[in-house]
Amino acid sequence: MTTRTSTHHTHYVHGYSDTEAQRLGDQADTLAELLHAGTAYPAGSRVLEAGCGVGAQTVHLLAGSPGVLLTAADLSADSLSQARARVAAEAPAAQVAWHHGDLHRLPFADGAFDHVFLCFVLEHLPDPAAGLAALRRVLRPGGTITVIEGDHGSALFHPESAPARRTVDHLVRLQAEAGGDALIGRRLYPLLTAAGFADVTVRPRTAYADGGRPALVEGFTLRTFVAMVEAVRAEALASGLTTPEAFDHGIADLRRAAEPGGTLHYTFFKAVAVNP
Repeated sequence: MTTRTSTHHTHYVHGYSDTEAQRLGDQADTLAELLHAGTAYPAGSRVLEAGCGVGAQTVHLLAGSPGVLLTAADLSADSLSQARARVAAEAPAAQVAWHHGDLHRLPFADGAFDHVFLCFVLEHLPDPAAGLAALRRVLRPGGTITVIEGDHGSALFHPESAPARRTVDHLVRLQAEAGGDALIGRRLYPLLTAAGFADVTVRPRTAYADGGRPALVEGFTLRTFVAMVEAVRAEALASGLTTPEAFDHGIADLRRAAEPGGTLHYTFFKAVAVNP
């Protein structure tokens, strides 16, 4: 849920290409069980998904909570259009209201929702605390917020490679320069606490892929993680962070994690908190 113009948002460092939409879908499908396990809302609950993007997580949210009254919001009209089409194809019976707008200025009454869900959104906000405060306003007292974020600093790969590590760091730096934080997973507890939420519980959700898990190697190592890093090549070169040769060397080394004998470990963080 990002834009290139709003003062509340950075530009989306991963871009809005068809390739990125596909990557988001691959990521969501590969990690659905890992990330969505434990998230189930009662039928009839009023649920807000803030920053639904292309609907990659929306369909899994709906699958885990049939019968909810979902409002899916995003700042990108193009992404919303893709989300609507994805839900129509994969969850045609779902009751979804679509909202095009900024999560900092939602036109809903105080306490309008029973639950709020957001996944991979705070990492793109220059002021995630302000975003959480805005979401807390529309969450009823006693309602819950669920936040899922990654942390690129948690990536461990074998064979270890300095060029691969530098290439991942280029993505972290580009996201920081754009106003986001690719290391935000480790910050969820203090952010939610500072925003006034109570009963904050943060649990790591670890993705680990090796030769014994070929589906994860393909779906996570290659089509999610390596694809995400590789997608910022042009921006990294334009910013003068690296050379074509150095970047490509790093990607080639990173791909070795998907080859025989290679491994990749990555930690996501899932937080649940209550609006007191």
